[in-house]
Amino acid sequence: MTLSTAFTKLFGLRHPIALAPMGGSAGGELAAAVSCGGGLGLVGAGGGDPDWLARELPIAAGAGKPWGVGFQAWATNVEVVEQALEYGPGAVMFSFGDPSPYVERVRASGAAVIIQVTDLEEAERAVDLGAEVIVAQGTESGGHGALRGRSTLPFVPVVVDLARTVPVLAAGGIADGRGVAAVLALGAAGALVGTRFQATAEALVDPATARALVEGRGQDTERNRVLDIVRSSRWPSKYSARTLDHPYLDRWRGREAELAADPSATRRAYEADVARGEVPALPVWAGEAVDLVTDLPPAAELVAALASEAGHALARAGRH
Repeated sequence: MTLSTAFTKLFGLRHPIALAPMGGSAGGELAAAVSCGGGLGLVGAGGGDPDWLARELPIAAGAGKPWGVGFQAWATNVEVVEQALEYGPGAVMFSFGDPSPYVERVRASGAAVIIQVTDLEEAERAVDLGAEVIVAQGTESGGHGALRGRSTLPFVPVVVDLARTVPVLAAGGIADGRGVAAVLALGAAGALVGTRFQATAEALVDPATARALVEGRGQDTERNRVLDIVRSSRWPSKYSARTLDHPYLDRWRGREAELAADPSATRRAYEADVARGEVPALPVWAGEAVDLVTDLPPAAELVAALASEAGHALARAGRH
């Protein structure tokens, strides 16, 4: 079954699957592999480190397939966005914050604007800004998201109705073809997949992180701000992050205000614990569907498998 949607037609893709632009793990090699597999590979630029961009973006661009780059709107700036545009991405995605300072620059370059939203106010703004694609992110997602967001299943169709003719990608809790099929049935034009692609051969993750994802369970994930506070992360307080278990969660859960009262001391204590090997250097960002992560396949093969599973799932549903 060919899963042709408004999203696949917009970018000339074989499959309605996009790589979530995960900062630190979605580098050029992973984005290129997803694109070569028939999906849309998005490099995770985060706030935008110029040296990192100069190293990773040519890898994605060199694959000769549709690709893009994603930024955290709250953390980036015009200069790094323009640097990324020099490599000719077909799409630029903005998440978490106000994308309006960058939209016209991206559109003038010929790239499509993708805006991720976590509530209806953000979705309305994305429509007003003329986004070519809107990503509706549910709270099941790994990594950062809205502190008071909504689950994927009820959120996606509301955004689809609001967006009307604008293609919507669903994000959050999608790690196999059944999840892709489910969001297509909700009216989405595709799925933006993060945690599952983080556990692939090309992802820029430490081997220990890859093992933790394969061994992890959804019930062991938790949304929190503790790990941002102890690491002195600059993430705005309106966003929390879903991670696997971490020693600091048990130690500080529910005491975020106490942590934030003395951030320098907290940071020193955390760094000392990392140096002694008592806590991992980085949190393991993981969504609720991490149970479905059981191996570390090449990303291009994973794209094909997700699409095939989605087709079979939709066919089964049609027979009932």
